[in-house]
Amino acid sequence: MAGSGRRNDRPVTLTLAGKIAWVLIGAIWFALRYPHQRRSKRLRVADNRKLFDERVRMTVSLTGLLFMPAIYVATGIPRFATYKPNPFAFAAGLAAGAAALVLFRLTHRALGRLWSVSLQIKEDHRLVSTGIYRYLRHPMYLAFWLLALSQALLLPNWIAGPAGLVGFGFLFFSRIGPEERMMRQTFGEEYEAYRRRSWRILPYIY
Repeated sequence: MAGSGRRNDRPVTLTLAGKIAWVLIGAIWFALRYPHQRRSKRLRVADNRKLFDERVRMTVSLTGLLFMPAIYVATGIPRFATYKPNPFAFAAGLAAGAAALVLFRLTHRALGRLWSVSLQIKEDHRLVSTGIYRYLRHPMYLAFWLLALSQALLLPNWIAGPAGLVGFGFLFFSRIGPEERMMRQTFGEEYEAYRRRSWRILPYIY
């Protein structure tokens, strides 16, 4: 009977570990981003595309990547969508989260103060094509895809887990076109040449 009790406790322990891991990954992400966010605000904005549709994208993305998983982590809601956690999924979730954080670090290091959370061109903006940007035009988006995948694997809930993939997926596929058009308008042939020698988010694939 005692052995059976310990086995029954494993899903609860793994679920709690997934929730803790999700919180820690989010906290590290915030610690990586905060100093760059403060520095970026000191630069004047030359072109701001914070239109209504951009606010909708950000709201949908934040709902999936932050609000819904946070509610689940804090309360367990929606309980009906919870399933038994898998240790292999948990390990894969940790790996995806770690990869996302490494990419966030490399991306912020390359961008410096030119980083922006939205579609903006800073004053005296230059095209960044060094570091991780030498190979990928949008490594930040790849980092968010990995973050969303990590969430789906760490949180054993059919709604809160995949919510990040859905929310960020909406932002990515509705924003990537306008963002690249803005870059072409701003940098012209320099951007076209860069686009021809780089990949969007996955080398040799996309």
